[in-house]
Amino acid sequence: MVTAAQPFSRATARSPRARSVRHLGPHWYAAVMGTAVVATAGAGLTPHVPGAGLARHVPGLRSALAAVWALSLVLLVVLLAARAVHWARHRDQARAHLLDPATAPFYGCLAMALLAVGGGALTVGRDWVGLRAAVAVDAVLFGAGTAVGLAAAVAVPYLLTVRRAEPGQATPVWLLPLVAPMVSAALGPSLVPHLPAGQPRAALLLTCLALFGLSLLATLLMLPVVFARLVTGGPLPLALTPTLFLVLGPLGQSTTAVGAFADVAPGVVPPPHEQGFALFAVLYGVPVTGFALLWLSLATAHAVRARRRGMRFAMTWWAFTFPVGTCVTGAEALARHTGLAAYGWLATGLYGLLVAAWVAAAGGTVRGLLSGALLAGPRPAPAAPRPATDRTRSGAVR
Repeated sequence: MVTAAQPFSRATARSPRARSVRHLGPHWYAAVMGTAVVATAGAGLTPHVPGAGLARHVPGLRSALAAVWALSLVLLVVLLAARAVHWARHRDQARAHLLDPATAPFYGCLAMALLAVGGGALTVGRDWVGLRAAVAVDAVLFGAGTAVGLAAAVAVPYLLTVRRAEPGQATPVWLLPLVAPMVSAALGPSLVPHLPAGQPRAALLLTCLALFGLSLLATLLMLPVVFARLVTGGPLPLALTPTLFLVLGPLGQSTTAVGAFADVAPGVVPPPHEQGFALFAVLYGVPVTGFALLWLSLATAHAVRARRRGMRFAMTWWAFTFPVGTCVTGAEALARHTGLAAYGWLATGLYGLLVAAWVAAAGGTVRGLLSGALLAGPRPAPAAPRPATDRTRSGAVR
């Protein structure tokens, strides 16, 4: 694991700018995900969602959400450039991250950042860039994010097996590469209406359904390992406690996905199957949302406990944002397909929690960047005292 301070080269020591990105890991993409989901989740609280007509009561909300999406796009471009510099100038550190079972799962964040910004372009970004440009941006980022997500979903579990990670090292972070295909499954259907009618639309919809199954079954394999670690090993370290919220990601995102399938299925698949998608959206989404609320309560209790024991800000706080955002979009989907205002109220309440979490995470990140603490390398372990010798003992006696 990458825990010790890494040596600096002479070129790095002469270049403060190069040194500043040496420890810029893939986990930074979580800030892009968390920012983009604020825009997309807020856009779903429309008058068409029973009990959640937020857009009617907050003037200028749509413009504010478009601005948040633009911020996520800027963050994505900046991080992609910074990570390119990281790979070019600090390849040793980049390779260490890639081969570290504790860091490699965060490459799933890269895939989800691409997908989240692309989905936001079609949801709210089109207000600023136009529909044609939004579709183009979404299509490019969807393709790139899906490819990266599939690669991570295969490579990271392979790394965990060949590196023989111990059960005691299991954390919810291991779920990140497995959730990425589910994000593709949830956001891909929005591109279906923009494809030619017939085979292209049906192919994309069924591809998204396959990604849904891939991610769901892989998550069901990994989640018991994570929960067993909690039960047998006790609470996570304070800094890792926010990662418990990552479990909400596959739950909320899968509920969002089945709702999106039902939204676009009419006219894309034959009539008997389109009714099956609508039925599946309710029969799957309702119980999974119930479990998500149970896990949200459990994770919140752990977070409160950790905060009372001195948990300070770390980049893991971004785990409070995107997973909760997926629960918002999942509740919005259930409100559309069940007609129950209760799910609209749930979506609105969770969205308030999402915004509060985003403010806390963004504020802590800005303060950490200004102080330099977030980009500083890990402190070297203190040197062990030199063992006493006969000569030093004799000198001490004298």
